[in-house]
Amino acid sequence: MAWLVLVVSGGLEMVWAAALSASHGLRRWKPAVLFVVAMVVSLAGLSYAMTSIPVGTAYAVWVGIGATLTLIWGLVTRQEKSSWGRIGLLGLLIVSLVGLKVAS
Repeated sequence: MAWLVLVVSGGLEMVWAAALSASHGLRRWKPAVLFVVAMVVSLAGLSYAMTSIPVGTAYAVWVGIGATLTLIWGLVTRQEKSSWGRIGLLGLLIVSLVGLKVAS
C-alpha cells in the first residue's frame, strides 16, 4: 500500500509543478489553489509512505516520479525541447526508479 501511495504522491508532484508554472507566480488563483492542494496531498502521501519505506528510497522515488512526469508533461505540451539525449536520460531515470523498488 505504501508503494502505491508513493507513486500517486509522485504523480501529484507533477500536478503541483505544472500548476505552479501555470499560476504565473501565484497570480492566477485557480492554478494557485490547485498547486496548494496538490502539494499538500502529495507531501501527506510521501509522509505516509515513509512510515514503511526508508526515507532515502521514498524521497528518491517521489522526486524521480515527479521529475519524470513533469518532464514528460513539458515534452507533450511542447514547453520543453525534445532530444535523443534527454529521452535516453529519462529512460535511465525510470530504470533507476524501478531498480530502487526492486532493491528495497
